Amino acid sequence: ENLLILTMDGVDVQYLVALDKETGRTVWKTDRTADWDDLDADGKPKNEGDLRKAYSTPLLVTAGGETGPPSPNSAMGNPTQMLSVGAKAVYGYDPASGRELWKVRTPAFSGAASPVYGRGIAYMVTGFGKTELLAVRVDGRGDVTDTHVAWRTGSLVPQTPSPLVVGELFFMINDTGTVTCLEAASGTQVWRERLRGNFAASLLHAEGHLYCFSREGVTTVLKAARDYEVLATNRLDGGFMASPAVAGKALFLRTREHLYRIESSL
Repeated sequence: ENLLILTMDGVDVQYLVALDKETGRTVWKTDRTADWDDLDADGKPKNEGDLRKAYSTPLLVTAGGETGPPSPNSAMGNPTQMLSVGAKAVYGYDPASGRELWKVRTPAFSGAASPVYGRGIAYMVTGFGKTELLAVRVDGRGDVTDTHVAWRTGSLVPQTPSPLVVGELFFMINDTGTVTCLEAASGTQVWRERLRGNFAASLLHAEGHLYCFSREGVTTVLKAARDYEVLATNRLDGGFMASPAVAGKALFLRTREHLYRIESSL
């Protein structure tokens, strides 16, 4: 699709819009449908509208399949979906038309972590206020709050770093450094360990390794497996806030002061 999709979750407006990438023309615009229930006695949003904000980047998935670029239909006959975390709800949309497919109501706001997806389940962190991880089956339609949440947990869930699904395992690190491995299908805890430092950057998985980047500048490399194992630790000056990027065999890291490209010479 020739679309640039933007999420506008601010104090005054809350909507998604798709623009034609070549012309800038608005192709569709969809308002968020959350029940805000946040007006004060004067009819103005409480907390200066902060309870309506969200910052999460959406994710395109093929329902019943894997993360990827848009396709007309998956093997199951379901259209590509766009997963999006808003304030007071998380959503699934049709990215071609902007139609809301489903939503799960939440009390949270200012969600920053991006959704992840695997085997028909969207894993979505709600945000601040009541921070929860929701595992939502994406084959529902309408308000699926009471019908399609496969499991949920509020135990040591991140508010900022995005989680990961690796095969049958789900990994997350919260803002204060607790790493948790869960069974992706059930939410059952496999292991949980504490790393030193504080975290904002999202987890990275590459070649069986799990990379954790702290605000203090320490990278901890774990084995992405059922057994907890630290493989390496490294330090860079400046500390990490931004999430890493990978291109080929190169790892791109941005600290508060520098941009690094790290690549093996072997």
